[in-house]
Amino acid sequence: MKRRHFLSLGTAVMAAPALPSVTAFAAPADVLPPRAQIVSLVRKVADQWIATHPDPGDNGWARATFFSGLMAAYRLTSEKRYLDYTRGWAEKHSYGIMGGVTTRHADNHTAIQPYLDLYELEPSADKLTAATDTLSRMVASSKIDDWWWDDALHMAMPPFARIGKLRGDPAYWTKLYQLYRDTKVRRGLYVPSRGLWYRDDRFLPGKIVSPNGKPVLWSRGNGWVAAGHVKTLKALPATQANVAEYRSTLTQLVGALRPIQRSDGFWNVNLADPQHLPGPETSGTAFFTYASAYAIKTGLVTASGYLPTAARAWNGMATTAVHPDGFLGYVQKVGDRPESSQPITYDSTADFGVGGFLLAGSELAGLAG
Repeated sequence: MKRRHFLSLGTAVMAAPALPSVTAFAAPADVLPPRAQIVSLVRKVADQWIATHPDPGDNGWARATFFSGLMAAYRLTSEKRYLDYTRGWAEKHSYGIMGGVTTRHADNHTAIQPYLDLYELEPSADKLTAATDTLSRMVASSKIDDWWWDDALHMAMPPFARIGKLRGDPAYWTKLYQLYRDTKVRRGLYVPSRGLWYRDDRFLPGKIVSPNGKPVLWSRGNGWVAAGHVKTLKALPATQANVAEYRSTLTQLVGALRPIQRSDGFWNVNLADPQHLPGPETSGTAFFTYASAYAIKTGLVTASGYLPTAARAWNGMATTAVHPDGFLGYVQKVGDRPESSQPITYDSTADFGVGGFLLAGSELAGLAG
């Protein structure tokens, strides 16, 4: 089927492009579809990616994020092909760590998440040899300033939380919190008055701003933070000392998103400036949907107040970003700010965006009737 090609609304500095059809951008319903419909769409998007990627790819952060989503889809559907595809990917890389076990870079630790998913289903010590080695080196070190950008919270917080639980060793949780607080407080990436996060210190007040002079609070950067908190909270026992702060921070982030959601269900690439490259963007929206669904399920926010927000986001992605064959569009590709990988179009996609969509659908299915 021939795909439509739409210019991003963010190209407004050029001659105004023809807008997509009104139907594609109509305000989505604020009621979740039936669970079976959500599951069906999760399957369609997962199946399209697998069918068009016979080589499962490297074990870097982007592809590992996809496999984290695919394993969520497996838990939702029990579709053996998803498990087999993930296992084949992990075995291709011998459950190793990109950059070797001495790496401290959070991106390289993302692969530990699907490795742990596989281990929990099919325990075998060799699956976590490299994972435990690389994290234990950081636990044994006094260095705590590795996570200089907010994406790192998604990439590495969950591995520390989960390995600590698996080994019954709270030292992993202590190190996790030290690294987290360095990012959040010492570096000042968290904005308490907004409940949102700067991507890194280049965007702090007085530095990089939008063309309108407003702050730059990147959507996907905040999506990474949201998803990192969700996955960490899923792993930690409720009595762990830092859980209350993680919950509070996630609740504030989810609360900050509700009033700035677009009428089409998406969030803009700059959460602080709706005129800065406006247009639908799927990756940040998918992670926000995932976090909102979790917050509703766990009582951090009310269903009456936030389920319509999550439903609009899901329905917006389903009607605007998902192609008839399951291809997921309007994903901002690799970058670090709103201007990255522009224009974002109906045909823009990326593995981590697909992973985020699978996480969102798998979490939302638990809320659907």
